[in-house]
Amino acid sequence: MKFPLPFSKSKHNKEKAPEETAAPRKDIGMMTPLKMDFVQLIKDATQDPSDLIVKDIPPNITLIYIDNLVNDQVLTDHVISNLQKKSVDTPDSIKAALSIPEINASTRLDVIVKSIVTGSVLIHMEGHSQVIMANIPKLESRSLSTPENESQVIGAQVGFNESLSTNISLIRRYIVSPDLCNEKFIVGRRTNISVALLYINGIANEQMVNTLRQRITDLDVDSLLDSAVLSEMIDDNSMSAFPQMLLTERPDRFCDGLINGKLGIVVDGSSMAIVCPQSFIEFFQSREDQNLRWQIATFSRLLRFTAILLSVFLTPIYVGALTFHYEVIPQAFLVPLSESRALVPFPPVFEALLLEFIIELLREAGARLPTKIGQTIGIVGGIVIGTAAVQAGITSNILLIFVALSALASFTTPSYMMGNVIRLIRFPIIILAGFWGFYGIMLAFCFILIHLLRQTSLGAPYLSPFYPPRLKGLANSIIRLPYPLTSKRPEVARPVDKEKYKPEPIKPENS
Repeated sequence: MKFPLPFSKSKHNKEKAPEETAAPRKDIGMMTPLKMDFVQLIKDATQDPSDLIVKDIPPNITLIYIDNLVNDQVLTDHVISNLQKKSVDTPDSIKAALSIPEINASTRLDVIVKSIVTGSVLIHMEGHSQVIMANIPKLESRSLSTPENESQVIGAQVGFNESLSTNISLIRRYIVSPDLCNEKFIVGRRTNISVALLYINGIANEQMVNTLRQRITDLDVDSLLDSAVLSEMIDDNSMSAFPQMLLTERPDRFCDGLINGKLGIVVDGSSMAIVCPQSFIEFFQSREDQNLRWQIATFSRLLRFTAILLSVFLTPIYVGALTFHYEVIPQAFLVPLSESRALVPFPPVFEALLLEFIIELLREAGARLPTKIGQTIGIVGGIVIGTAAVQAGITSNILLIFVALSALASFTTPSYMMGNVIRLIRFPIIILAGFWGFYGIMLAFCFILIHLLRQTSLGAPYLSPFYPPRLKGLANSIIRLPYPLTSKRPEVARPVDKEKYKPEPIKPENS
């Protein structure tokens, strides 16, 4: 169910040429043909910043631009040089004289101001109210590097960066096809961030494309600074802790989703891209599974799924067994368990919550500190605090092992967002296990299951292919089938073209 949000009430138009944007407001005026009035209007509209440059080119041309936003080399070689060498007497002749790919003209002040703050040079000719806008932005971005949060041994070792143009070029390197559609939008009244919607025509479901396009254009917010914020805004259920869209910094994983019929969103200034729709089980699948032999990839997936179950239920089962259900503990294990808890004054539920809190505290401290210091704090802090807690009788050494194993298992989740959810839901399950034992664990499991059954991702069932059941997709979601058996695209995206390739094996020709 899509919850109504305060920032999704009015529309933002899809990105168009400056002259085609929404109708001007009543308080926005038109441009003047007089040079001094033109300069003063631009200064007043931009709050007269210190880096606003006004340059005169004889006999009657004025350039205005913001120094830190334009490419100085292009400005000198292709704008100023051409205007000085060629004879120009009208705005149209100025456009013809410039060798710039993107040139627009307008007489509206709001369009002109929006253009200058996005990296354009304004060219005004005395006696003409039309202003030429030469778009030559300075594109600052860091170099391509290895993904930090989604590392893999076998496969591509390049990740997205904060430049929208660079990220789209990486995507087009993987998908060299004219069917790759790229639609751009502007989101944020004050930030004016570019957002690109990508999908493959002929594979992606048109209804899902329209739905996602509508959700983006309906956004009415002051700012949009990261793709993670956008994904929460356009989720089917923004109140749920479970993410319904995948955030990835890997171009190969992003393109794999597009090929399977999914939709992708890239936000300018963010190194994480969005892939949707996404089913629950796909958050636990790694892109590296496709690069490994199917036997090894299947083992890795099963190991990962087992680790997730241990991470969620191991500590609550310990708490429930020690509080209410001693009969499930093997007799040979009762004596060492009793000895380890002999000096602990706290009940198991408080003991478990204390250790879980310490583990999360160490993880948060390690994440916020510089890399080298964070690693040291995590290792030394875990050893010192764990040893001291056992010796002081605050906790038992057996529970310390269980909590450490649960924390370690939670880091096997390939998706960072889903890993955070796994660590979060442990706490209420531990509390319920402390109050009602195994009945509390079952109550929590049923609540989570019902919640997941109600969730959708871009209208698609969140628990697909488990519910509704899809037998053909069920096997490939749990294990990684050999490639001859994976010719069908996942049903969660409802692709138009359901087959990636013909399932018939290639037969050798008879010589």
